[in-house]
Amino acid sequence: MLYRAASLAAFTLVVSFPAAAAELPAIKAGKDNAVPACVTPGRLMAFVKARNAKLQSQFDGLATEYMRHGEALGIRWDYAFFQMLVETGNLGFTGDVKPKQNNFAGLGATGGGEPGESFKDISTGAKAHLEHVLMYSGAKLDNPTAERTRKVQEWGILTSWQKSIKGPMTFAHLTRKWSPKDRRYSDDIAAVAEGFANGACKGDDPRPELVQEARGAGGVVKVAAVAPTAKSVEDNERISGTELARQAVTEARASGDGSRSGLGAAGLAAAAKPQPAITILNAPKEVGEAEKSDKADVGTTAIEPLAQANKPARDSKPAVDKDTAAKIKGKDTKAAAVTANGKAPAAAAVAPQPGGSPTQGCRVWQASYGGAKAVIIKASSGPETNYTVLDVNEGAEAREAEAFIAAYARGGQTVGEYGSSTQALDKAFELCPEG
Repeated sequence: MLYRAASLAAFTLVVSFPAAAAELPAIKAGKDNAVPACVTPGRLMAFVKARNAKLQSQFDGLATEYMRHGEALGIRWDYAFFQMLVETGNLGFTGDVKPKQNNFAGLGATGGGEPGESFKDISTGAKAHLEHVLMYSGAKLDNPTAERTRKVQEWGILTSWQKSIKGPMTFAHLTRKWSPKDRRYSDDIAAVAEGFANGACKGDDPRPELVQEARGAGGVVKVAAVAPTAKSVEDNERISGTELARQAVTEARASGDGSRSGLGAAGLAAAAKPQPAITILNAPKEVGEAEKSDKADVGTTAIEPLAQANKPARDSKPAVDKDTAAKIKGKDTKAAAVTANGKAPAAAAVAPQPGGSPTQGCRVWQASYGGAKAVIIKASSGPETNYTVLDVNEGAEAREAEAFIAAYARGGQTVGEYGSSTQALDKAFELCPEG
């Protein structure tokens, strides 16, 4: 959840703070991207108290924790702090997230009364936020504090988008993914930064001893060892696209078939009608075998769409050209491409694989019409329940959901609408813990 401050300072270039949202700094700190010397815990907390006269005393040491963990992680923790003020309404917490949760970035708060994650103290909450920010830069965190960070990293949701960014990942890049519907999000963060630069940054530090406290003995900054790049989908084990497609479709006939399109994915073939992309996020590891390429043999075995999921493939509708190539991605088996034929999305039926049957329980899928919003569609396939996170376009949510249900998830229903795929995926895996 996002909370906006009632008033934001005008933009004026001061010290080394960027003057506009488009110039927000790189996430990772360095020699040429250092936190300005005036940014101290004492000045930051004085700045917050000037904006929130009712600030709860439990947050008095929050800026110290942001500095402590931010320097250890090697990021521009000052801008993460400014983002936190935007997210929490200057620590006013007037939305679903409550002060006692120590959740300073709305992690897991997907709207509709969902409060999100809770952390044991302000230090843990600050660290969780900073790690989530660092993850956006492409860094691989071995044991992230927040469950949401772990999920987003494990699913590889940001990988394609991260690879599309040329140069260092900035806070401006982050805001477009963090809050894709809010076009002013980056401007709001920039305005908070400028408010600090024009005010508290110029004054005396009321509590200079907090710098020493943040840095520990000797005041030396300790930088944590973090892998420089996130492990990409292409680096992981791949399986045969045909094999994965057969099992995935067999296990979730009511959920669909098509091409994978995660956050920031590109390169989907154009179609006369929107053709959603499908991703199964919890496919078993043992399916299929590894191969060198993540692209299927488009010229060989094709999976033909059916008017009804239980009809034999030979009775299916005529196939169209091979340009409707699609990807199905397993959570553990990673990306693999298959051919999806047909002019409109439809559930595909294939012969069951020898020696097994679909696992009873639930599955989480991801599909996309290319929009920034997302809905969760629940449908049953025999003893199994399928939850599909469907990316939809704003203004066409109901129409696209209905079209998907008619083609992929007959008898299904929409059980939630969210501002982004990450929010919807988070909720889907709460509904389906097996994932």
